[in-house]
Amino acid sequence: MQESNLSQPSTSWIQRESVLLACYAMHSKDSLGRTRLEPEHPYRSPFQRDRDRIVHSSAFRRLSGKMQVFTGDMGDYHRTRLTHTHEVASLARTIGRTLRLNEDLIEAMALLHDIGHPPYGHCGEDVLDECLKEHGGFSHNQFAIDLVTKIEQRYTQEPGLNLTYEVLSGQQFRSHKQTAQTQMLEIQVVDAADSIAYDSHDVDDALKLGLLDWEQLDRLELVCRAKRSAPLDHIEPPLRRAMLVHTLLDLQMADFLKHSSDELKQAGRLTSKQMQDAGVMLGMSPTLEQEKLQLEEFLFEQVYRHERLTEVRDRAAVRLKQLYRYLSIHPEKLPPRVQQWSEPWGLPKAIGAYLAGMTDRFCDDQYLQLIEMGRPYGIDWS
Repeated sequence: MQESNLSQPSTSWIQRESVLLACYAMHSKDSLGRTRLEPEHPYRSPFQRDRDRIVHSSAFRRLSGKMQVFTGDMGDYHRTRLTHTHEVASLARTIGRTLRLNEDLIEAMALLHDIGHPPYGHCGEDVLDECLKEHGGFSHNQFAIDLVTKIEQRYTQEPGLNLTYEVLSGQQFRSHKQTAQTQMLEIQVVDAADSIAYDSHDVDDALKLGLLDWEQLDRLELVCRAKRSAPLDHIEPPLRRAMLVHTLLDLQMADFLKHSSDELKQAGRLTSKQMQDAGVMLGMSPTLEQEKLQLEEFLFEQVYRHERLTEVRDRAAVRLKQLYRYLSIHPEKLPPRVQQWSEPWGLPKAIGAYLAGMTDRFCDDQYLQLIEMGRPYGIDWS
């Protein structure tokens, strides 16, 4: 039997994409490549390789220890950053496959999208942004780019994961979303899947944790639409919650796919770049967008500002601030690698990067060791 020659680049993924992907998808053969040139892999496309590099990174693994909205001391049912990331990737891949977009590119960007989140969710980001306000501030989206271009390292001597331009551009879009121009369709899909996922799953987690009750949801038009689509009032409470979340996801996904398919048909047979230049935007119908906005405003007021979460955020803010101040005074307590970061970046940004990379539990442990242990000796870092 003749062995296959895997040392020579294969065009199998090019051929596969030519059959499966629409003309308006981002084809791997049209990628602008990487900062550092690499030979093509014999059987994995560039975006498949990006996906694997992200999954195998330390920063990705740490997402399992970072809160999404709710903390670990509130139970073990709710989402973490890692489970949310996988849910976004799943939804985004479904959309991408249905619209015949590049599923590998979509998955890579989805797995990358939350990798820069610091401990304690958006509270942690706010604290670090305040601590670093005189040094450019802090953005978890920008930090994700720093992670994969400067901090993470593969088996080479070069820093970063050397991801493709397209995957990095998806994260750049998240950093400058308010001023960004029309993006690749794959980027738009990941952004939509992220929004669909956290709206629906935050309802699930809040109901499970008792932060919401069913009567509060009756005022929401999207929930009423879900009740008309599924027999929610005739199902036992545990199953009813699961059915509600399933229906919320299905309604939004179906509407997004229908409305976006109509947009793509009107655009005609354009390439990915031509779609961007033409300003083609994927999205939901205006009616669903309004109902979704109502749900998000409700979650902001009734869940994200809930007193139980406010107490957690207040404690977390104090811990991060005190750690930042302590390490600013005692940089010798930083790991050697982080101390090296201070040379090109400056000490404040190096400390910020170190704190941002922590999981919730590791941050708690460092607070206990560096701050709490010092208090009996009259040290106050408040």
